[in-house]
Amino acid sequence: MSDFEAQLRAVSLRVTRPRLAVLAALRDHPHAGTDAVIALVRADHPTVSHQAVYDVLRVLTDAGLVRRIQPAGATARYESRVADNHHHVVCRSCGAIADVDCAVGHAPCLTASGDHGFVVDEAEVVYWGSCPDCATERTPQRSASSEGST
Repeated sequence: MSDFEAQLRAVSLRVTRPRLAVLAALRDHPHAGTDAVIALVRADHPTVSHQAVYDVLRVLTDAGLVRRIQPAGATARYESRVADNHHHVVCRSCGAIADVDCAVGHAPCLTASGDHGFVVDEAEVVYWGSCPDCATERTPQRSASSEGST
């Protein structure tokens, strides 16, 4: 039995080709959007419908096997890293997303200054900035003539 099959059975879900394909796509392409997941699944399983992928993403998210993230102003993305409380860094230019482990201490990483009676079990932090590729494009290259002059 594959790890994906075991994960599905552990949450009482039937093992189906579309579910296995979505889990594999998210393992290989973390933070993929819905359209990317559809394309990845259909590359190997062309008979799987768009609606089936949407349904699988919803079921896997509801079951806790997949996490749906949606940074402000961005489309929803999905990831299969769900066993920990991690955060994300998002590029303002190209939308690239990367995982960031908790900054300090144990989950939920941050202690609310006032919890209003809530039992806090998770803190969601999104760091924003420029990815290495976009930062390089924005940094003007110094010309050789300007480096020699003072």
